[in-house]
Amino acid sequence: MVGILIVAHNGLGASLLDCVGHVMGSVPSHIKVLSVLASDDPQQKEIEGRELINQLDRGKGVLILCDVFGATPSNIAQRLYQPGRVEGVAGVNLPMLLRVVVCSRDRPLAEMAQRALDGGRECIVSMNSETKGCDVATRCADN
Repeated sequence: MVGILIVAHNGLGASLLDCVGHVMGSVPSHIKVLSVLASDDPQQKEIEGRELINQLDRGKGVLILCDVFGATPSNIAQRLYQPGRVEGVAGVNLPMLLRVVVCSRDRPLAEMAQRALDGGRECIVSMNSETKGCDVATRCADN
C-alpha cells in the first residue's frame, strides 16, 4: 500500500486527517502528517519528513500531499521528492485526500498521484450548478 504524508501549515494536515477519520470511521495507519509552523526550522522539518517517509514506505512508495505550492511546506516536500519512491502533489483538499485514501489499495504510486490530481479537480464545483457532487467512492473504478 502506498503511504500518504500530508505536509501543511499549522493544523491543516491534522484537521484533514480528522475529517478522514470522520468519513471512514477511523484513520488508516498508512497516513501521517508533518505540520509546519512559522517558528519551525525547515531543515529540522525535512529531517522529520524523512523519518515519516521511512515509517510510511512499505515498499510501494509514499505520496506527499502538501497545501500551497511555493510555500515552506511544499519547499520541504520538494526536498523529500525521490522519483519512483516519493512523489508529491500540491493543493491538498479533502476530496483529493479522500480519493487517494479510498482508492489506495494496491495502486501504484504514479497512479495515486494522478488520482489525487483528479480528485482535487473533479470535486471543485459550483454549488449553484446542476452538478450532483463528487462521489469519491464511485470514482475509484478502474475505468
